[in-house]
Amino acid sequence: MSEIREAGEVRIRRRGADRIRNGHLWVYRSDVVDPGPEILAGSIVSVRDERGSAVGKAFYSSKSQIALRFLTRGSAANVPINEAFLQYRINAADQHRNRIGVDPKLSRRIYSEGDLLPGLIVDRYNDVLVVQSLCQAVDSLEPTLTALLQKQYEPRSILFRNDARVRELEGLPIEQHVVGEPLPETVIVDEDGKQFEIALMTGQKTGAFLDQRENHRAARRYAHGIALDGCTYGGGFALHMADVCQSVDAVDISAASVRLLEANARRNGIENVRGIEANVFDYLREASSERRRYDTIVLDPPAFAKSRDTVDSSIRGYKEINNRAMRILKDGGILITCTCSHHVSEAIFAEMLAEAARDAGCWARVIERRIQASDHPVLLTVPETLYLKCFVLEIKT
Repeated sequence: MSEIREAGEVRIRRRGADRIRNGHLWVYRSDVVDPGPEILAGSIVSVRDERGSAVGKAFYSSKSQIALRFLTRGSAANVPINEAFLQYRINAADQHRNRIGVDPKLSRRIYSEGDLLPGLIVDRYNDVLVVQSLCQAVDSLEPTLTALLQKQYEPRSILFRNDARVRELEGLPIEQHVVGEPLPETVIVDEDGKQFEIALMTGQKTGAFLDQRENHRAARRYAHGIALDGCTYGGGFALHMADVCQSVDAVDISAASVRLLEANARRNGIENVRGIEANVFDYLREASSERRRYDTIVLDPPAFAKSRDTVDSSIRGYKEINNRAMRILKDGGILITCTCSHHVSEAIFAEMLAEAARDAGCWARVIERRIQASDHPVLLTVPETLYLKCFVLEIKT
């Protein structure tokens, strides 16, 4: 195991110090006083404000606009960052999941800033851990983290799936590698009684949308009649709704996703789900022109807003897709609609849905407002930890 070294001191401006003292974990490069050449990329540094008062300790990045990701502050500002500290934070994340009762074999075990371990993602799929290192310091701590995760979970394999594009902002390579036994092309996991095939090395995110698991349950609770699952991927919503619906049309633009859905349906002996390879925008338009109607529609598209600059255009996309869905829902139909764009707040999303309903000539009654699954915890002082918004609506015509 590599030694963890704290490497020097960084000064930050008052604005950055106030941001941390108010509960955020990030300081941007514009608020860092020149750190000097002795501060290495990926270092753990002590941070002081311009008056010399201790602010805390943080991961330092030499490339990203997020220059500092904090680990401690306030009364804990001078706590040493060592193996015991990391073990404590890993244990705390694990205990939190145990308290809230998430599946110990299929869940996110560490959610970066949400678990006060910024830049680290750990998902568990049975006896395999999938890890994402999203900043320079976490990347440099890989040997230590590997040993700690092996001790905590005793996995058969750890897949370091370091292919998230955010790594490019850190000057880190896009790559994957496995510690432990070689991984098969796919694994089978059990999500609330449904068997799903997961491609850990090539699937979306770390293989599956673990953040939607509790929303899958909500969909099953409200779905009825003839249903449509837009952007189905491997069928997370569709297969759960199939138990309570007459039929489910599962649409995805990706042929591979449709094949995965169909394989998962066969694996579970489900015969009332139909896979359809199509662009969901085009499919909704055609359904409207052909006067097809649904009792339940799920919309879970990819993030339309990748940055603040694209929020306006993304809202137009969200409004279009939701307006089209509202137009083909029967009176009393259920619309379960999501955005995973952090930059689209719940308030903005709700305003868009109201406008979509107005233009569709219907009312949209809120049954539930939901977010990401509880194993993706939200820090109220770090709004970036809340990214997934989900509305369950009843459409009245």
